[in-house]
Amino acid sequence: MVRFLITALLVASAAAFSSTFHGSRTLPTHFSTTSSTLTMKIFDHKRRTADETAINDMDNFSLDFNNLRPAPGARKRKMRKGRGISAGKGATCGFGMRGQKSRSGRPTRPGFEGGQQPLYRRLPKFVGKPMGPGHSKTVYNIIKLDEMNGCEPGEVVNFDSLFEKGSITKSKLSIHKIVVGRDEFTAKDITVQAHAFTKTAKAAIEANGGKCQLLKRTTGEVLEPVEA
Repeated sequence: MVRFLITALLVASAAAFSSTFHGSRTLPTHFSTTSSTLTMKIFDHKRRTADETAINDMDNFSLDFNNLRPAPGARKRKMRKGRGISAGKGATCGFGMRGQKSRSGRPTRPGFEGGQQPLYRRLPKFVGKPMGPGHSKTVYNIIKLDEMNGCEPGEVVNFDSLFEKGSITKSKLSIHKIVVGRDEFTAKDITVQAHAFTKTAKAAIEANGGKCQLLKRTTGEVLEPVEA
């Protein structure tokens, strides 16, 4: 009887042991549904004091001049030379041990190319009108007063009308200036249109009963005289 009970217990324990390892292989739920709260920013290791909690709040944050900051990792520290060989630019500071370029001070002057003809001497000099402040001027096509002597009283005279009559030749310049010619100005009561007038030319036109009208350089429109 005792042997029968022991045998039954052994069979029951063996069945339970086999069902635990060879039965259903489903894992417990607390292992499969784990959620991690770990967050990491890529460049935080380059800017240790970066606190971007306010910047990331797009609803309540406004970018302004007082809160601008460089992007993490955008600003690089300058290279420190002569601070030991472990720093990478120690002893010779990256200039090597021998040679002309390793000496103290600037070994050669700017533009020196080792004795060969330097670039600033190989190139030709710029010959022409100088540029810069005080050297620039407006170039006009010159129209002389004696070229208008054939105009009728009351006529509007400009470059186009004179060119159609054959009094003047064509010009490469688009702006025109009236100057006094060698011959006497005899046309009367005419309206002269140009982009500029000399004082003597304007006085001569007005003395003969004519008018002077300035034209706009870009559009050619007649500019209204400025009232004093």
